[in-house]
Amino acid sequence: MTPSIAALRARRLPPRWFQRDTELVARALIGCALVHGARAAMIVEAEAYLDERDLASHARFGPTPRNQVMFGPGGVTYVYLCYGVHEMFNVVTGAAGTAGAVLIRAAAPLVGLPEPVDDAALRGPGKLTRALGLSRAHDRRPLDDDALFIARWRRVPAAAIARSPRIGVAYAGAWAARPLRFTLAGHPAVSGPRGKGRG
Repeated sequence: MTPSIAALRARRLPPRWFQRDTELVARALIGCALVHGARAAMIVEAEAYLDERDLASHARFGPTPRNQVMFGPGGVTYVYLCYGVHEMFNVVTGAAGTAGAVLIRAAAPLVGLPEPVDDAALRGPGKLTRALGLSRAHDRRPLDDDALFIARWRRVPAAAIARSPRIGVAYAGAWAARPLRFTLAGHPAVSGPRGKGRG
């Protein structure tokens, strides 16, 4: 079933939904719809980045002009440039003063995306932002806006969600092995190992 943007807007998540534990939000985002303008896609892969203890997180440096938004409150965006090439779209989580964000790594097309549209169109965070028309111009935006929001879409049972280590964070020592990546198990749009659902 293809949703309308109006139907998704009626299911828009409020800021308080994001003002919870980062891992909990990352897992719950699987199956939600990310909507920008007339474009929408279902989130199938998300990575949790925690507070100052997490050596893979931008928060490990403490608050800076770049990452200040990670220190809450949740329900706003954090968009940055990676390797001078890829725009990375994150959702800030938790209460004010507690750092956390979720990187949206991959999504499946729902409606309004430019051609060609297939399961590879949003496979990876750089492809995702290009396909949805997102950039650093969308940094620090509230996620309850009519033009940029996240909505409930597909209810995904816990058994269909796989957990695994995050991708590309080998520099983070023991934190690289933490299972903070959540995916819709087996979905072809997932950007890395697809895993088996195990809750």
